[in-house]
Amino acid sequence: MAKAKKTQNAVERRAEELDTIAAVLPIERRDELAELLTDQDVETLRHLVNQGMGDNTLRALTSDLAYLEAWGIAATGRSLPWPAPEALLLKFVAHHLWDPQRRDTDPDHGMPADVDESLRRQGFLKSVGPHAPATVRRRLANWSTLTKWRGLDGALASPALKSAIRLAIRAVPRTRRRKSAKAVTGDVLAKLLATCATDSLRDLRDRAILMVAFASGGRRRSEIAGLRREQLTVEPPILVEGGSPLRSLAIHLGRTKTTSGEQDDVVYLTGRSVEALNAWMTAAKIDKGSVFRAIGRWGTVSRRALDPQSVNAMIKQRVAMAGLDSGEFSAHGIRSGYLTEAANRGIPLPEAMEQSRHRSLQQASSYYNSAERRSGRAARLL
Repeated sequence: MAKAKKTQNAVERRAEELDTIAAVLPIERRDELAELLTDQDVETLRHLVNQGMGDNTLRALTSDLAYLEAWGIAATGRSLPWPAPEALLLKFVAHHLWDPQRRDTDPDHGMPADVDESLRRQGFLKSVGPHAPATVRRRLANWSTLTKWRGLDGALASPALKSAIRLAIRAVPRTRRRKSAKAVTGDVLAKLLATCATDSLRDLRDRAILMVAFASGGRRRSEIAGLRREQLTVEPPILVEGGSPLRSLAIHLGRTKTTSGEQDDVVYLTGRSVEALNAWMTAAKIDKGSVFRAIGRWGTVSRRALDPQSVNAMIKQRVAMAGLDSGEFSAHGIRSGYLTEAANRGIPLPEAMEQSRHRSLQQASSYYNSAERRSGRAARLL
C-alpha cells in the first residue's frame, strides 16, 4: 500500500512538472506521459526547454522519448537503459524495419505480436506494417540526442547499427510519400475559403488561418498555431495604380524550423489576407497574446493558442466541407501549394523563396520542376 501511494505521488509530481513546461512544450497526453517517463526523462526535457531549443524539436523529442520508453517496456519489460547497449538498438531496428512478405511465412519476423499489441493499446501504433525508414532514423537520432544530453556516450553511431539500417531499407524498398498527397493551390484554396462564408467566429478564424498561412509563403502549422500578436507590425499601405491602397502587415517569425531565435525572419501580408486577419482579431477581441485560439462550444474564445494538430484537423474538415477528399490534403499542402501556385503563375523561384523562407533550393525547386514538367514541352511531344 505504501509503495503504491509513493508511486502515485511520484506520477502526480511528474505531471505537475510536465505542466510547468507545457507553455513551451504543448503536451496533450501529460498524464499518460507522467506514468511512462522517468524522473530523469522529465528533468532532461526541462533542461532542454531552459536551453532554448525550438518548440518543434522539443515536441519531436518528447514524442519520440515517450514512444521509445513504451517500446522498451513492451519489448524488454523495463524502462530504457541509458546509454542503450548496441543489442537493444539492433532489436529496435529489427522490430521496426521488416519485410511484410517474409512476415507472411515467418510470424516471428519483425515486431513480436505482444509488443505490437501493447503499443497499439496505448495509442503509439496505428498504421499496419513496418515503419518508414525516415521515422526510424529520426527516433534513433533523437535517442542519440537524449543520450548526449544526459552526458553519456552511446552506441548509436556504431557500424553494426548503420549497416543494419542500410540492409533493412534495401531489403524492403519504400516510395517516399509527400507530407500532403496534393498541394493546396489557388483553386483548392478558393474552395476551402468558400466554406467560411459567414461572419461566425469559427468561419472568421478559419478564413484568417487559411489566408494567412497561404499568403505568408505557406507557413507551417506550428508557425500558424504559435503566431502571437506581438509578432505583427503594421507596414505602410501598398499603392496600387488606379485602385485603393492595400493594407500591409509584417510577420516577424523569430525561431522557426530552419532558423534560430536570433534571426529576425520577416514575411509580409498584403490586401485580402490582412483584411481577413484583422476581421478575426477584431471579432475575437485579440489585442495581445496568441492570435489563433480555440473556440468553445458556446462561442467562447480561449486564451490559449490553438495547437498545431488542430490546425491540421481544421484544414481537413474544410477540405471535406468543400467536397474534396480529406485524405489527400493536409496542412503541409498549403506550404507546397504556395510554391506550386507561384510556379504556375510564373513568379521567379528566388522571389517565392523570400516569402516561403525555404533554405533548400533543391526542396523549393522540386515544386517548380513538377509544375514545369507537367505543362512543359517535354511532356507534350505527341
